[in-house]
Amino acid sequence: MLKQYASALALTITSALSVQAQLKPNLDIIPKPVHLQATTGNFNWNEQTKVHAAPAFKEAATLLSFSGKPLTINTTAPTKTEANYIYIQQATAAMLPDTNTYRLSITPNKITILARSRAAAINGIQSLVQLQLLQPDTYLIPCAEIEDQPRFGYRGLHLDVSRTFFPASYIKRYLDLMWLYKINTFHWHLVDGAGWRLQIKQFPALTDTAAWRYGNTWREWAKNQHRYASEGDPNAYGGYYTQDEAREIVAYAAKRGITVIPEIEMPGHAEEVLAVYPQLSCSGIPYKNNEFCLGNDQTFDFLEKVLLEVMDIFPSTYIHIGGDEANKAAWKKCPKCQQRIKSEHLKDENELQSYAIRRMEKFLTSHHRKLLGWDEILEGGLAPEATVMSWRGESGGIAAAKENHDVIMTPGAFCYFDHYQADPATQPEAQGGYLPIEKVYSYNPVPAELSAMEAKHILGAQANIWAEYIPNESHLEYMVYPRLLALSEVIWTPQEKRNFADFKTRLQSQYLLLQRLNVNYFRPSYTVTIEPKIDYQQQQTTIAMNTEQYNPVIHYTMDGSMPTANAPVYTKPFSFKGSATITAAVFQDTLLKGTPAVMRADYHKAIGKPVIYNLPYSKSYPAKKEATLTDGYRGTVSYGDGLWQGFDVKDMDVTIDMQNKEKLQSVSVNFMQLTGVGIYIPAFVEVAVSDDGVNFTQVQHIDNDVPETQNALTFKAFNFNLEGRQARYIRVKARNAQHGFLFADEVIVY
Repeated sequence: MLKQYASALALTITSALSVQAQLKPNLDIIPKPVHLQATTGNFNWNEQTKVHAAPAFKEAATLLSFSGKPLTINTTAPTKTEANYIYIQQATAAMLPDTNTYRLSITPNKITILARSRAAAINGIQSLVQLQLLQPDTYLIPCAEIEDQPRFGYRGLHLDVSRTFFPASYIKRYLDLMWLYKINTFHWHLVDGAGWRLQIKQFPALTDTAAWRYGNTWREWAKNQHRYASEGDPNAYGGYYTQDEAREIVAYAAKRGITVIPEIEMPGHAEEVLAVYPQLSCSGIPYKNNEFCLGNDQTFDFLEKVLLEVMDIFPSTYIHIGGDEANKAAWKKCPKCQQRIKSEHLKDENELQSYAIRRMEKFLTSHHRKLLGWDEILEGGLAPEATVMSWRGESGGIAAAKENHDVIMTPGAFCYFDHYQADPATQPEAQGGYLPIEKVYSYNPVPAELSAMEAKHILGAQANIWAEYIPNESHLEYMVYPRLLALSEVIWTPQEKRNFADFKTRLQSQYLLLQRLNVNYFRPSYTVTIEPKIDYQQQQTTIAMNTEQYNPVIHYTMDGSMPTANAPVYTKPFSFKGSATITAAVFQDTLLKGTPAVMRADYHKAIGKPVIYNLPYSKSYPAKKEATLTDGYRGTVSYGDGLWQGFDVKDMDVTIDMQNKEKLQSVSVNFMQLTGVGIYIPAFVEVAVSDDGVNFTQVQHIDNDVPETQNALTFKAFNFNLEGRQARYIRVKARNAQHGFLFADEVIVY
C-alpha cells in the first residue's frame, strides 16, 4: 500500500552533501511530544543503515519502511562496536516504569527506540517516521532526545461508508494517514439507511439489495424516494466489503496499532434492512419504517446472528450499536411493542429502547465484548456496562461519567469534521456548522463539571465524518486534513503543554509532509476573522483580527470601502465608539488574497436593554438566552456559534423595552438561511411600537424575497425606517412559514 507513497516521495529526495549543509533540521512533530530536546548533529539514514528489533517488536519495525527506505530487520541486539543502526529495544520496568511511554534517542551514530509495550514501540516508530518525512532531505534525521506518552488511551477517527462507499483500498490509505498522527482507533460506520456495507452470510439480501441504491449521492438517493437497487443493476450505486476484505483491513490496522470498531446501527437508521426484511419492522411493509420492531423476537434473533458474524471478523473489545435518532412513533402504535412494554413492566417507549439496548448488551457481554453507543442510549436508563459516545454536546458524557460509565467525547461543535471549516460561501456544500482548525484545537475533552475521579471515565475523543456531502476520497481528505492534526494534539499532548500559536508554527512544516503524500488537505484560509469585544461601561468596541495564514499582512478600513495595500495595517486590537463597517483582507506582495471580510459593529440604542419573549426561543439554540438580541454581537457564519438564537416551529415574537421613551430612526434584524439543516429566512417581518407595552402600532411589514429553494448559506437584513417616531417598546415579529428554524442574531436600534 505504501510503495506508491514511497515512489512519489523518492522523487523529492536529494542526498547531495553540498545541499545537506544548507538544510535546516525540523523537529515540528504533531502531536507535540511531552518532552523533546534538540541536540547537535544528524543521523544519516541510508542504504547501509541496519535495523535491529527485539523479537516482540519485529512486526512493528516493518513500519519504518513507510517512506520507502531500504529495510532488513535483525532480531539480535547491535554489537557494542556497531554504528549506523536503528534499534527498537524492549525495556524493562526498571528502565521505563510506564508501559505507554517510549523514549526516542537520535545521535549521529544510532537511533534507539525504547519501549515496554508494542503500542509504545509503534508510537515511537511513528515519531521517527514523521520526523523523517518533515526533513528537506529525508536521509538526514536531526538529533534529539524524546520521551513521550499519550494523554488519552482512546484516540479515534470515524468514517461513514454508508452515505458514500469508500473501497477497501482507500480504507487502507485512510488508516495510513491516521497512523501518522497517533490516532489508534478507527470507528467504521458500516451500516445506515443509505446502504449496508458488510457481507453477512446468513442474510444475503443485505448485500444483494440493501447495499445498492438509485442515486450516486445521498441527495440524489433522497430525490429517488430512498429506493434500493440490486447488485448488477446498471443504474445502481453502492458496494460492500466481503468478510475477507474486512478481516484484511482489521489486520492491516492492527499492524499499525489501530483498533477497528464496527458500528451496526440499531434500533433506528435501519431502513435499508427493513426494505429487504420488512417482517422486522412494526408495519411489515417495505419503505415504511426506519426502526426495528422491538416487540418482535425475530428482530433480536436477526441482530444477534448479525453480531455473531461481526464479532467473528472484528476482535475489538467494543461493538458500536448506534442507538441514535430513533423515531419512536411507530412503537407507540405497534401492538407488539406495546405488549413488550406491558410484559416487561416498562414505563414508555424510552424505556422500550433502553430494554433493547440492555438486551443487546447482555448478549455482547456473554461473548466477552462491550457495548458502545451514541448518547441517546442514556434515554430510559443506561445499560450497566455500556460506554457512551457523547455527540450532542457534552451533557450526555457528563451524565454518564457521573454514573461511573466510561465516555468517549465527540461533541459536534468540536469534533464533526463534516462541518464547514471556512466561510461556507467559499466552500463545497457541507453538513452545516462551522469548525475551523483553531476551534478544534481549543477543545478539552475533560469537562470542568467533572471531579478528578469522574474525569477518569473520559477515555478520549474522536472526530466524526458523516458523508452526506462527501462524494469521494479527495473531498474526504479535504474535510479531515489538517483538522485531524489539531485533534491529534488535543488527545495526545497534556493540556498544559498545548498552545495554538506554537501548534500553528509547527503546522507550517506539516504541509510539506501532506504534499509529499498527495493529501488533498484544506489550504489555510485567507479569510480574516474579525472579533469584536464590547465594553459596556465605556460604550466602545474593541476589534481583534486573525486568519489561518501564518504571519499575515492584514489591511483594513472602517467605512465599508474595499481595503487596498495603502489602507492601515492591522498590528494589534483597536477600539472605537459608535458604529463602523470594518472590511479586512490579507495581502501578499501588495496583492489582495481571498475575499475580504466585512463586519458591521454597532453600539446602538438597544444594547443592554431587556427583551420580552412573547414566544419562547429554542431550548436547543438559546445562545445567550434573554441577553442575545441586544448584546451588541453579530452572528458569524455558524448558527451554532452562541450568537445566533434559534426559534423552532413557532414564530419569533419579541419586545424590546427601551426603558424610556426614545426618538427612533431605524430598526434592523438579520436572519440566516441554510436549508440543509432546516433553517429558513422568515416569510415576513413586522415592527410595531408602543408607549405602554400593551397597545402597539404597526410601523412596517417587509416580505422576504429569498426563495426557500436557495440552499447555500444566505443572510438577509430586514431594515425598518421609523422616521423619528417616539416610543418605549419595539415589537419584532417574524413568521416561521416553513416550520423549521428561524435564527436571528441582533435587533439593532437607532
